Amino acid sequence: MDQFVLNWIFIGASFALYIGIAIWARAGSTSEFYAAGRGVHPVLNGMATGADWMSAASFISMAGLIAFVGYDNSTFLMGWTGGYVLLALMLAPYLRKFGKFTVPEFIGDRFYSPTARLVAVICLIVASITYVIGQMTGVGVAFGRFLEVSNTTGLLIGAAVVFAYAVFGGMKGVTYTQVAQYVVLITAYTIPAIFISMQLTGNALPPLGLFGNEVASGEPLLAKIDDIVTQLGFAEYTTRNSDVLNMVLFTLSLMIGTAGLPHVIMRFFTVPTVADARWSAGWALVFIALLYLTAPAVGAMARYNITNQFWPEGPQGEAVSVETIENSPEYSWMLTWQKTGLLNWEDKNGDGKIQYYNDANADMQARAESSGWTGNELTKFDRDILVLANPEIANLPGWVVALVAAGGLAAALSTAAGLLLAISSAVSHDLMKGQLTPNMSEASELMSARIAMAVAIAVATYLGLNPPGFAAQTVALAFGIAAASIFPALMMGIFSKRVNNVGAVVGMLVGLIVTVIYIFLHKGWFFIPDTNSYTDAAPLFLGIKSTSFGAVGALLNFAAAILVSNATAAPPKEIQDLVESVRIPRGAGAAAADH
Repeated sequence: MDQFVLNWIFIGASFALYIGIAIWARAGSTSEFYAAGRGVHPVLNGMATGADWMSAASFISMAGLIAFVGYDNSTFLMGWTGGYVLLALMLAPYLRKFGKFTVPEFIGDRFYSPTARLVAVICLIVASITYVIGQMTGVGVAFGRFLEVSNTTGLLIGAAVVFAYAVFGGMKGVTYTQVAQYVVLITAYTIPAIFISMQLTGNALPPLGLFGNEVASGEPLLAKIDDIVTQLGFAEYTTRNSDVLNMVLFTLSLMIGTAGLPHVIMRFFTVPTVADARWSAGWALVFIALLYLTAPAVGAMARYNITNQFWPEGPQGEAVSVETIENSPEYSWMLTWQKTGLLNWEDKNGDGKIQYYNDANADMQARAESSGWTGNELTKFDRDILVLANPEIANLPGWVVALVAAGGLAAALSTAAGLLLAISSAVSHDLMKGQLTPNMSEASELMSARIAMAVAIAVATYLGLNPPGFAAQTVALAFGIAAASIFPALMMGIFSKRVNNVGAVVGMLVGLIVTVIYIFLHKGWFFIPDTNSYTDAAPLFLGIKSTSFGAVGALLNFAAAILVSNATAAPPKEIQDLVESVRIPRGAGAAAADH
């Protein structure tokens, strides 16, 4: 069967499933829209959290970044996984005990201030919009390739699908849709990895295959990769090459950013009890581990396969010819991806071959001159395409290619839906109901939530057309914003009786403003291309990259909040008693209406 038809069958069937579930579980009340009626089983919630968590950045982009950089990009794995443990142990049970619908609602009540709630809404919207840009980027990449349309058209189709099931289903519909999406994405991620691991190492478990021997040579696979990439002038795959400061700050930004992400925290409001919140966090870690243990193997094996395709005789032999690329079935994936604009090559020296090497490496200059090379001829390889192209690169069956297409879209759409829920809840419940129109009826609040989500989809789609980086890089910026603004307020709200309303507001504003300005200086104002003053290659402050700055912003948030709180009046006695009661995670209050 034709690959295009197979893609349509798999993608169409998965979308029909998602929309059908959303109709079946349509939210009929604000409790169902915001928290799925607090009736989700911990195992199902863990699975939904896994899908909510494993976004386009995890499924599509992370392995690509690991593949092309190697050990240095293991920071994504360390930061995201460590952050989830932090969230599960130190935040989720206490927030569930509090018995509210949203993160800004907790901040507003804990810091006894409508202003604090409003600032939290702003922080949430800025972080979530930045995050959802990365998801829409991933949607555009996947649709563009597998439905053979432009990136822009693919993004618009994805936006329409999210609108169809998220706007009407709310948290209830999205939760059960995400359970289905988790099953699709984990199946789509692991099956190709098993095939490729068997091909290269003879081991059916990719994490073990990564540290096994290559079947063809009997040598350790990682040693073979190191040898191949260094011969082509690239950095050694298994060695740290980046500076320690950025590596530590970046990992820390991802960790505390994870623990401050509103759309993930909201998942713990959907279970009946505090004990269920703990159990669902444990199950989520299990479900997340299935993908995260596989990702390094996917990245390494893809790098090996790609390099061998460009140098079929080895790095010291002849490069692949243009004729082979254009006529051999093994290289058909290149022609297909070239149509999306995310992959390109150019025979610069006219020798009929495509030389892929690091032309910025001085040690390669002598070989390049003696061989008549005039620069790296693989002119574009977008990191976001690697996982989606992996089955084709490894020449796997067409149904596996179609399955990966469905999985990539499931990952991007599930997280996009969660983020859009967080945004719509903040606007309708915290801004409209909590601040502007407190007497709003439940029906009006539900309608405003759906309108807010529709507007958020439109904004995210527009920004997704010109993202500030690869999906994982864009997501890293969102984590930095969440780390600098929301996480410190949550931690101090739970574990400090002394931090007051003024301190919390000042802390959040300092963390948010400083971090956002630092990001805009490096990525462009409001992510508009060519408006940046600095680059991550030449950062503004102490060599700290914009993706690593969230940890600095969080430190400034903590410092400002504590200093201001100590210089002003202590919180009222009832608030201090509230903090004490929240820290005893037994039982769980029902969601309280705003007063």
